[in-house]
Amino acid sequence: MTGTPYHPSDTQRERIAYRRRLTIRSVLLAALSTALVGTALSFAVTGAPGWDRVKASFFDGDIAVRYLPDILEGLWLNIRLLFFCTIAALLLGLLIATLRTLRGPVFFPVRALATGYTYAFRGLPLIIVLYVFTFGVPGLRLQGMPSVLVLGGAALVIVYGAYLAEVFRAGIESVHPSQLAAARSLGLTYRQTMRHVVLPQAVRRVTPPLLNDVVALQKDVGLVSLAGPIDAVRAAQIAVAQEANFTPYIVAGVLFVLLALPLIGITDWVTLRAARRQSAGA
Repeated sequence: MTGTPYHPSDTQRERIAYRRRLTIRSVLLAALSTALVGTALSFAVTGAPGWDRVKASFFDGDIAVRYLPDILEGLWLNIRLLFFCTIAALLLGLLIATLRTLRGPVFFPVRALATGYTYAFRGLPLIIVLYVFTFGVPGLRLQGMPSVLVLGGAALVIVYGAYLAEVFRAGIESVHPSQLAAARSLGLTYRQTMRHVVLPQAVRRVTPPLLNDVVALQKDVGLVSLAGPIDAVRAAQIAVAQEANFTPYIVAGVLFVLLALPLIGITDWVTLRAARRQSAGA
C-alpha cells in the first residue's frame, strides 16, 4: 500500500517562494554592501598621500616572488612544529586535567602540583617561557641537551598544556555525577569510568574551545624564531635585512593565514554542529 504523495497547498507554495525571494535579496544586499565597503576602504588606503611609499616598502611583488621559496621552506618547519606540539600539548593537558579531578586526601599533593602548574604557566607570558627554555636551559651545560628547536617546542607545549588542561577539566566536570555513580554501580573501576564514560563526553563537549587553542598555537609557533631556528618568520626577517624592505613579512603573514584557514573552518563547523545538536536535544 503506497502513501498519498504530498502536494503543498497554494499558501505553502507562496510561503516557500517568499522565503526564497527573501534569501536571494539578503544575499544580494550583503554582496552589495560588502562591495561598497571594500571599494571605500580601497580608495581610502590607495588615496592616502603616503600610499606609494607604503606600497613600495610592504607590497613589492618582485621581492615577494624572490623570497617566497625560502619562506615556504621555513613554513614547513612551522607546520612540523605545530603538529608535534599540538599532540604533546593535548596529551599533557588531558593528563593534568585528570590529575586535578582525582578525589581523596591521598591525592592532595598531586592535585596541588597540577593546580600550581596551571596557575603558573597560564599567568606567565609565552615569550618569557621561550627565553628561559631556549637561553637559560642550555646554560646548564647538561649532557644530552636537546636542540634549541626542541626546547622551544617544549616551552610551547608546557604553556599551552596549561590552557588545554583547564579546557579538559571543564569538560570533565560538566559530566553529571550521576553518570559516574551509575558506572561505578555497574562494577566499573574509577579508571574504567573515566575512560569509557567521562572522557568521551568531556572531549566531545570541549572540542570547539580545544580547536580554538590549537589555532592560537598555530600562530605562536612563529615565536620560536626568537631563539634562532629558521622558520617562516626568521626567513622573512633575513630577507628584510637583505632587501631593506618589509614585503617578506607580509608574505609570511599571508602564508600563516592560509595555514590557519582550514583549521578555523573546521572549528566553526564543529561549533555550529555542537550548537545544533544542543538545540535539537533541548
